[in-house]
Amino acid sequence: MFLPSTRDEMERLGWPQLDVILVTGDAYIDSPFIGVAMIGKLLVHHGFRVGVIAQPAVNSGTDITRLGEPKLFWGVTGGCIDSMVANRTASGRRRKTDDYTPGGLNTRRPDRAVIAYANLIRQHFKGTAPLVLGGIEASLRRIAHYDVWDNRVRRSILFDAKADYLLYGMAERTVLELARALAAGQSPTSIRGLCYAAAEAPATALMLPAYQTTAADKTAFAAMFRVFYDNNDPITAQMLAQQQDSRFLIHNPPQPPLSTAELDQVHNLDFERDLHPLNRRLGTVRALDTIRFALATHRGCYGECNFCAIAVHQGRTIQQRSVESIVREAERMAVHPAFKGTIADVGGPTANMYGFECAKKQTKGACRDKRCLFPTICPSLKIDHGPLIGLLQRLRSINNIKKIAVASGIRYDIILADKKHGLSYLREVVRHHVSGQMKIAPEHSESEVLHAMGKPGTEALLQFRSLFNRLTEEEGLKQFLTYYLIAAHPGCTQAAMEALHAFCRKELHLIPRQVQLFTPTPCTWSTLMYWTETDPFSNAPCFVEKSEAGRERQKVALVGDTPRPKKEATGKPVSAKSFSPRRKNKK
Repeated sequence: MFLPSTRDEMERLGWPQLDVILVTGDAYIDSPFIGVAMIGKLLVHHGFRVGVIAQPAVNSGTDITRLGEPKLFWGVTGGCIDSMVANRTASGRRRKTDDYTPGGLNTRRPDRAVIAYANLIRQHFKGTAPLVLGGIEASLRRIAHYDVWDNRVRRSILFDAKADYLLYGMAERTVLELARALAAGQSPTSIRGLCYAAAEAPATALMLPAYQTTAADKTAFAAMFRVFYDNNDPITAQMLAQQQDSRFLIHNPPQPPLSTAELDQVHNLDFERDLHPLNRRLGTVRALDTIRFALATHRGCYGECNFCAIAVHQGRTIQQRSVESIVREAERMAVHPAFKGTIADVGGPTANMYGFECAKKQTKGACRDKRCLFPTICPSLKIDHGPLIGLLQRLRSINNIKKIAVASGIRYDIILADKKHGLSYLREVVRHHVSGQMKIAPEHSESEVLHAMGKPGTEALLQFRSLFNRLTEEEGLKQFLTYYLIAAHPGCTQAAMEALHAFCRKELHLIPRQVQLFTPTPCTWSTLMYWTETDPFSNAPCFVEKSEAGRERQKVALVGDTPRPKKEATGKPVSAKSFSPRRKNKK
């Protein structure tokens, strides 16, 4: 069953009024990979009536009013991607395409979608039910944050959207507790994983520097971010408070990670694995091809790459599903009428983090003074690919499944560190689970850049490459590695990009294709480096290429041997203007 998106669907269900209406910047795909679908289905499973309004027009009330007014709350999200990332290139130009919009054209998601939808609701429903923000856009903008498209520090999105509550992280447990509290007429302000505004800060809260201070002082902003980041572990985190204007943002500690049984329950919900008919008539959605027949095995990441926000959004602790739950989902896929025999991906943020976790972290919380994988792998992390090998073997035994790909990325240093099962796991993947190419993400070759990224050095990369090639040859297969690389990351100079180009030609024997310009997204260490031009771990100055021409030169240095017009996706020539999306947005 789809969650209702029209009055007709509500009537067929016998629902005269909804308890919750979820508003999203994406088309409504009913899939466990889509936050709105998962949150909505979970609420329905627990007895609440939930509807979805996908990509409402912001210049009229036709879409936002079609389901009426909810009894408990409006849930507002920009979608699976921050709307500014979805709408704007790394150079600030408007993207032409959108994988989450019917027809593929980027015509339906407004910039700062969470704020736009909150304003839309307030415009057409005066004195309405509480507005609750959620999803990646709200989660990563929940405190004062640097926004590259405005080139300044912005307030918490809770205040800019004039919302009542903000739920951060994956939020399944938080949203259930919120719905139950509101249904009972109780205050939800003590719920973990929730932010709200208050006239005064609780005496027990840890005070962050005020928004006004962080906006004016980069040193204060860096100090604020460190305290915020250190208080993201559910075992050790304290309540945080930050003055935004005359009021305070109150940031409750995170929810504990879902247990295996809880995560299994969430993924056992009934999903259509399809686009809602109301959206389907507008065209196809490319994202459906990727997620329709894919399996999420776990969530969270202990890699903590400095440019990645997964650790802040999903947590540093791996939360995994049981083998039985994953197998049951695969069996349901295998009999789906649209299934053609291929599971497109089995994994999570990093495919081979399934099946093990640091026992110390699970009882005492994540370490504040060191990381699991950088600069070296912590001996407390007992890496074991054995459970993952068993899972892949179970999946291959299911009838009607012809091919299972592992496409969500593999952390190669983890494979090398597993002396017991690492080689067996890689052989298993090479033999059965590579669709012509395996994607890995070294990101760079130069030590100073890799250090700024929080990534391992090239020794592990070259060792893994040799091992992959040997196993591929032994299996008699034609397969190869593809490499994700980043240009213009903080700490990266033009000379470093030229050195990376030479490394790719000499050691990897290729001219890269998978190259992206670093985009400073909210709530990452790399964005902090970009804004402050300082290494937050050493307080040493950090070179940052901010000019548009310089950033483009770094990218061209890597792919320079490939004929490539110096144009962005808009078709406009690249200019020498500084990287200032705020100025461009004013045009």
